[in-house]
Amino acid sequence: MKYTDGKNIMVCVQSADGAAIGAALETVSKAAELAKATGEEVLAVVFGKDTDTKPVIAAGAAKVLTAGSNELQAAEKAEILTKLVEKYQPKALYMAGTPEGKMIAPAVAAAFESGCATDVTGITADGVYTTLSYNGNVLNDMKMGENLPHIATVRSGSFAKNLDESRSGEVADEDVTAEDVRTKVVETVKEIAESVNLEEAQVIVSGGRGMGSKDNFALVEQLAEVLGGVVGATRPAIEEGWVSRAHQVGQSGKIVAPKLYIACGVSGATQHVSGMIGSGYIVAINKDEDASIFDVADVGIVGDVTKVLPVMIEEMKKRKAE
Repeated sequence: MKYTDGKNIMVCVQSADGAAIGAALETVSKAAELAKATGEEVLAVVFGKDTDTKPVIAAGAAKVLTAGSNELQAAEKAEILTKLVEKYQPKALYMAGTPEGKMIAPAVAAAFESGCATDVTGITADGVYTTLSYNGNVLNDMKMGENLPHIATVRSGSFAKNLDESRSGEVADEDVTAEDVRTKVVETVKEIAESVNLEEAQVIVSGGRGMGSKDNFALVEQLAEVLGGVVGATRPAIEEGWVSRAHQVGQSGKIVAPKLYIACGVSGATQHVSGMIGSGYIVAINKDEDASIFDVADVGIVGDVTKVLPVMIEEMKKRKAE
């Protein structure tokens, strides 16, 4: 079948600890937007009956298909998805670009000899996919072939997560299994590492080269703490060693879309801006009034960031104490 013969969009919803991950809900919301434009629906596939399906429906899924177990390996999940695609014939299959998603997507694409796009940051209703190339330095628009379904992994933070609790949807259990289970999880050992959840943060305070030094960068951390937010950074700040790479926002870091994004000493390079342009409200602080960051900011403060931030921190502390 051709892409134009397919109907509806299927989304593989990854989950953790019984809850759909944020990037998966963002993907469902984008799929719902695309489906609405063509009078279609979103079919969401959730692995494991213990996963909470309410947020998936709230994000825009008209029907949630539960199958298998979340403990299955990527190869087995790909096999189950392949069977569900054969049954429902969606024109596209999307999923969050997690390491697991990037293993599942090409396996399903190979089964149908269809196109597969990775690190997608934009999708149009007629099947044009914007992806990152050359280590995130180039945005590439690609058009897939006509084989059904189009398959894509979506980069976290690329789309808004629109949850509407008033939405209703159907939940159906699919009796589909993987025939050849080649591996079994015996034990999961969690890596001890710094936990920085930029994708889920509602408030992000980012620092750039304009912070000047590691000592000055501490002001970014203080403001983030006062606001209950997360610390972000541009590549130059990370290369200077002021903060770990886990905090990087931009094409070669994390794509984020918080409700509030405060850019401190950030010039506004395209590589960084493309990673936070989806933020709900952007505040920029820079002493250069011609800095590019002001072109995308809702509020711009022209001034020395090392003098502005202490005032903001004290004011926020007073507001919280009231």
